[in-house]
Amino acid sequence: MTIDKQAAEHIAQPFSIDALLPRDMAGKVEEIGIKKVNMDFLSMSALSVLAGAFIALGAIFATVALTGTSSTIPWGWSRIVGGLVFSLGLILVVVGGAELFTGNTLVIMAWSDRRFSTIKLLRSWGIVYIGNFIGASLTAIIVFLSKQYTFAGGGVGATALNIALGKVNMDFAQALILGMLCNALVCLAVWLCYSARSTVDKIAAIVFPITAFVAAGFEHSIANMYFIPIALFIKNWAPAGFWQAANLNPANYASITWGAFFVKNLIPVTLGNIIGGGLLVGVVYWVVYLRNR
Repeated sequence: MTIDKQAAEHIAQPFSIDALLPRDMAGKVEEIGIKKVNMDFLSMSALSVLAGAFIALGAIFATVALTGTSSTIPWGWSRIVGGLVFSLGLILVVVGGAELFTGNTLVIMAWSDRRFSTIKLLRSWGIVYIGNFIGASLTAIIVFLSKQYTFAGGGVGATALNIALGKVNMDFAQALILGMLCNALVCLAVWLCYSARSTVDKIAAIVFPITAFVAAGFEHSIANMYFIPIALFIKNWAPAGFWQAANLNPANYASITWGAFFVKNLIPVTLGNIIGGGLLVGVVYWVVYLRNR
């Protein structure tokens, strides 16, 4: 087919600004999933590091927003504010372009249609997960070196420590279930983005599901790759002046350790994220819209 004929056919197609319907969204998710899985190693790795950094930026924003919250403000409202600003992370991922492990659990829809092998699926998830960890943890190191945790008289650092403290003191089942609930909402946000016709549509689709999971206290594995390491850096390397200024006792944060990070939080939350995004969203929509194709 010549270029002129292709252009003529494109012009002849009806133009619409209406959002895509769910059946069309399912096909779009599958085709994009195939492209994601078959991406070359360097591109996939670079975009994965970016996604980890982007989610970390949202986590930084949320930490600041939750710092110094007045006791007169209801707990729920402060959580909603934290969720609204945390939405920055997924907005950067979706609009800016990056590969995020939690959102990429949706590629299971294409895998369910046997569009690629299990080995390719696991390779993709592995590269993206490791890249996300590198991006988020490097951002935590940079933020620690900036001494941003000393802002507000050490209040920002105190908020970071208290966020991490809650995350490493969950039991395995709780962390697993909170991870499931979180990524069901994250993947629903990504799913809704596939209906979008514009950048504004995508942002609008992202904000409410992401605000909901943060406000509800659900657990996001990639966000925790920033939240807990930054607390570990503060706990282990912050000078005595910080603890005095923030009026904190380091002994109260003894349970924040690298072992607790991996065993009590990251492993169960990651498993929960896979179940919540891959099964509760991806497989369900595959059964509804794609299984009979």
